Amino acid sequence: MGLKDRWPTTTEEYNNYKVRFKNWGRWGRDDQLGTLNHITPATMLYARGLIREGSTVSCANPIATKDVVSDHHRNPRPADHEMNVGPSSSGDYVGVAYHGFVNTHIDALCHIFTGAVDDGGRIYNDRDPALITPHGALTNSIENWRDGIVTRGVLYDIPRLRGHDYVDPSQPVQGWDLQDWASKVGVEPRDGDAVLIRSGSDPFWAANPTFEFSFPPNTPGNAPSIIEYLYDTNAALLGWDLQEAGHRAHEYPARIPIHEVLIPYMGSPILDNANFERLAETCAEYNRYEFLLFVAPLVLNGGTGSPVNPIAIF
Repeated sequence: MGLKDRWPTTTEEYNNYKVRFKNWGRWGRDDQLGTLNHITPATMLYARGLIREGSTVSCANPIATKDVVSDHHRNPRPADHEMNVGPSSSGDYVGVAYHGFVNTHIDALCHIFTGAVDDGGRIYNDRDPALITPHGALTNSIENWRDGIVTRGVLYDIPRLRGHDYVDPSQPVQGWDLQDWASKVGVEPRDGDAVLIRSGSDPFWAANPTFEFSFPPNTPGNAPSIIEYLYDTNAALLGWDLQEAGHRAHEYPARIPIHEVLIPYMGSPILDNANFERLAETCAEYNRYEFLLFVAPLVLNGGTGSPVNPIAIF
C-alpha cells in the first residue's frame, strides 16, 4: 500500500506516518528549523544558478479583505485595510488573521500540536504546548526563520499532468502524481527542495462560484500519500494552492491530515494558499519547472506563522 504501490494511504498507514516520519531529535534537541535543515549553503548556491532569464514571479494571493474574497465561508474573518489620507501624505492600517484558506502564509512549527493538550499533545521536537502562551509562543515560533528561506523551488503542475484545468474533487493529488510529474518534466528531486503543488485553485473557484466551502476542507486538493514523497526526497517545505482534499479514500483520525503530520511530527513548514497560476504560465513558457524560491516571513516574535509573498526567480 501507499506510495510504493500507488494505492491511497490506509488508516493504519496514516497512523504509522507519525512514527515513520517523526524527525524529533534528528537535528538535535534544541532544533527549531525542522526540515529547513535540509537547505545547506550548497543548496542555495545551486538555486542561484537557476537564475537565467532575469525574471520574477509572485506566488501570493492578495490580502483577503471582504472586497477580495466576499464568501464568508472561505473568509470568515476578512482582513482589515483602513486608509488615512492627509493633505500631503497617506498611510494605512492592515490587520489580518492569516491562518485559514484564503491568505498566503507560512505555518511555523508551533502552529499544530500532535493532539489535544489534555490528551498529552506535544509540539515539534517533543516540546510542551504550555510554551505557547497568550502573549506568544516561546518555542518553534516564526522569528526563527527571520533570515529567510532560499532554496530550489519545483512546481508540480498536476492539472497539466492530467490534462485538466484543475484537480477533480474525487481524485486528489497523490504522492505518485508528484513522481510522475518529476519524471515527465525531467526534474530530479534534490535535498532541500520547496515542493510546490498546483491543484488549480483559481480555475476551480472560477468554474464553481456557488461552491459552499466547509471545514474540514471539502475542496479538491491533496491526499496523505504526498507525505511519503516529501519525506523520501528530503523536501524542505511544502507549498500548495489548495490544501487537504475533501475526498478521502479512508477515514483518517484528523481534520487536516497532512498538516497534522508535517508540522508537529516531521517539522515541515507549510506554505498555505499560494497562487501558482502565473508561475505555471512562466514555467511553461521557459519549459522548466525549477527556479530559485525566496520566502521572507515577518519577524513576529512568538508568532505561529506569517503572511508571505513567495517570489520565484528565473
